[in-house]
Amino acid sequence: MGAIPATSPDREQPAPNGTPAALQWAQLLRLCKPRVVSLIVFTAVIGMFLAVPGLPPARAVLFGSLGIALVAAGAAALNCLIEREIDAKMARTRGRPLPTRQVSPRQALAFALGLGATGLFLLFAEVNPLTMWLTLATFLGYAVIYTVILKPLTPQNIVIGGLSGAMPPVLGWSAVTGEVSSNALLLLLIIFVWTPPHFWSLALYRKQEYAKAGIPMLPVTHGEHFTCGRVLLYTVMLTAVSLMPFVSGMSGSVYLVSALLLDAVFLRYAFTLYRAFNARLAARTFRFSILYLALLFAALLVDHYLRF
Repeated sequence: MGAIPATSPDREQPAPNGTPAALQWAQLLRLCKPRVVSLIVFTAVIGMFLAVPGLPPARAVLFGSLGIALVAAGAAALNCLIEREIDAKMARTRGRPLPTRQVSPRQALAFALGLGATGLFLLFAEVNPLTMWLTLATFLGYAVIYTVILKPLTPQNIVIGGLSGAMPPVLGWSAVTGEVSSNALLLLLIIFVWTPPHFWSLALYRKQEYAKAGIPMLPVTHGEHFTCGRVLLYTVMLTAVSLMPFVSGMSGSVYLVSALLLDAVFLRYAFTLYRAFNARLAARTFRFSILYLALLFAALLVDHYLRF
């Protein structure tokens, strides 16, 4: 692993002379974690479509999606700013624009706040105040409560802080209906329970990096076997929670079959990981967890429109 220059990350470094504006914007865009934001917007949009029997209003979908995306991107950029010293110590993140000084802290802060403020304004002016306030709470929960307080202090950081990451379907639901229903909270619960096995699978095969960075992730503080046990426990819980939309009448048989198949694969990964841990299997479990959530929510949407 290559060394990071010893100059302080707090010292702002100007962009190299002659750097094209397009290149600078590309680096700023990397701060937004586009792949993460795309999954956030995807689950929010699913919430919008599940909130009504037919098609949701186009205006709510357009401005709701854009506003949520901008605030999520701003929160991601602020997270990169706050964690720039930690990112510099980890192979997975040391190439980000802040550790490599391709973007200065001042630029990142202005960019993050600008994105967040623009997104909140759009939600307030073009969607509804409830969605704006819920999105603001989500922004603060992730960028401040999770990143600043929970992540460096407790191995349960991802469990407690997972509430912010589980909010997008609720935001989408409220953007269309102007309220939060029990079905919206059920979607939140699915993502909330999915979050620990998802992130702990990542932490298992990145354990040494988290330890070097001083982050008390569960594999660092309690060991690999204990963490694998928790991954299995939460995957069993996720299996039960994922069936609740069918039990409650929110979804039908198409979703039920899809959820059972996805749960069976996830449980197999988790049980195999618990029985015989290896880093490669943990990485595969992490990657499948992303596919699991995307396919589960896609199954909800397909089932919804087959029924209505």
